[in-house]
This record gives sequence, C-alpha cells and structure tokens, in this order.
Amino acid sequence: MMRVLGFGDNIVDRFLDRGIDYPGGNAVNVAVYARRLQVHAEYLGVFGDDELGRFLRQAIEEEGVGTPRCLVRSGESGVSSLRVIDGERVFSGWNGGGVTVREPINLDGSREAYAAGFDVVHSSVYSGTEAELPRLRAHDVLVSFDLSSEPEFRAPDYLDRVSPFTDLVLLSCEGLDELEAFALLDDAVRRGAGLALGTRGTGGALVTDGRLRCSAPAQRIPDDDVIDTMGCGDAFLAGFLVALHGAGWRRRSNPTAPQLQAALEAGAAAAREQCLVEGAFARGATHD
Repeated sequence: MMRVLGFGDNIVDRFLDRGIDYPGGNAVNVAVYARRLQVHAEYLGVFGDDELGRFLRQAIEEEGVGTPRCLVRSGESGVSSLRVIDGERVFSGWNGGGVTVREPINLDGSREAYAAGFDVVHSSVYSGTEAELPRLRAHDVLVSFDLSSEPEFRAPDYLDRVSPFTDLVLLSCEGLDELEAFALLDDAVRRGAGLALGTRGTGGALVTDGRLRCSAPAQRIPDDDVIDTMGCGDAFLAGFLVALHGAGWRRRSNPTAPQLQAALEAGAAAAREQCLVEGAFARGATHD
C-alpha cells in the first residue's frame, strides 16, 4: 500500500460567521485526503499544548491518519480567521501560525529515518521545512511541496532554494491563462523541480516535466450544490499524487503523457468531491 506523510503545518480554520472551528493545514489536509483515497497516511508536525492543539490532533487521528512522531510544544495553536461572503471565503487574519510555525518540526533524531520510510512526503511554504528538504532528497522518497500563490514564493531565490530538492511542486495559478501558467511551471522545472503542477480553480489544471505538457478541465458541479471550497487544491494534489504513484511514478521513472493526463483527471475528481465537504474535512467544533 502506498504510504503518504504530511510534513509540517497544521492550523485551525475559524469561521467567524458560522461560529465553528475546523481542523486543517496544507500538510494535514493532503494526508487526510490521501487516507480517504484508501492509502496509508500519517502526519508529522508540531502541536501546541493548548485545547486547540488537542482538538487538531484528535480530529486528524479520527480520520485514520497516525501522528506517532509528532511533537507537542508549549504555546498556542495556529488560528486563521475567515468569513464566507457571497459564497467566497474572505480571510480576516491569523495569529502567525502559533508554535507550529514559530518552532517548526525538523528531521533530527529518528525522524529522518521515519520520514524516509514513506513513498511520498508532502510539505508546504507554511511549514518552515525548507531546510529539511535536502535531507529528504537523500533518500528514495518522493518529495512534494506546495508553493501556494504568494509572490514571495515565486521569487527566483526562493525557487532556487526549494525546487532542486522536490519531485513535484504545486502552484496556485488561478487568474492566469494557460500560457502564463505554463511559463510559471516551466520556470520551477528549470530550477530543479521534477514536475510542476498548476491548479486554476474552475479553469482546470496543468502539469509539465519540462518536456511534456498536459492539461485537464475542472469537474464542475452546480453552484447550489457547493458546500465549501476549503481544501479543494489540497484534495486535487492528493488525488494527483495517489493516481500517479499508482501508475508507477518514481524518481527514476518519468511519467508518460497518458499517466499525467489520468492523474490530472483523478485530481479533478477529488477536488470536485471536496466541494461537498464542510471545512477542510468537517469535524468542526463550535467556538465562542
């Protein structure tokens, strides 16, 4: 069975209009969505020692995602506050990510060997794990990394720091046309990434390895059926990773165009299903 490790961030998504806290975080979400696709998944990160930290860990484990090597540090959990206005999520601030970001996880001690025992390790720009990527790259494990959408994470110095140690990078390309998106993805590949995947919301998704280019449309559902778009990009990535690894993708085995196309379609299907879920993966709790 494929083994996926979410490595890095966790956070509470606090919906102020609903009065509900939901568990989340890029690394957490990818692990949870991979588990829902029937593969083995675990999470490695730092939890705060507050009530929200206990809430996060319990919710993750209830999804069947193990947390055996996680650390608990003294400090507050990360909280991101938002509202839904006219169907769109509007963020109103966060507390800096709490102790999870302030004192991020590393691969010291036995954690490096533990992480190397997975098929895919996924992390993100919000995880503070950039310095750990070369250590992962030294092992026979595929490294996936979410570059998000902020301009500072597309800057050449940041890409040069991260890309050479990744087998796949994900970039949010919403608002870009196909030529603009492929130019961005090609740059990440030139700087060392094995594959570059771009998601464009309802505009579909595209992927390149510097030689092959593939794209696929989004799988739409009626607007009235959409419950929440939280986590759709993470769900797409999980669907893509599970499908492509299942087709034989390894570091020394470049995927074919049909394999990439099928993985894009699997990602689109996973993102579509995620639109029917409240929060990143439900399990919400009311807050004052």
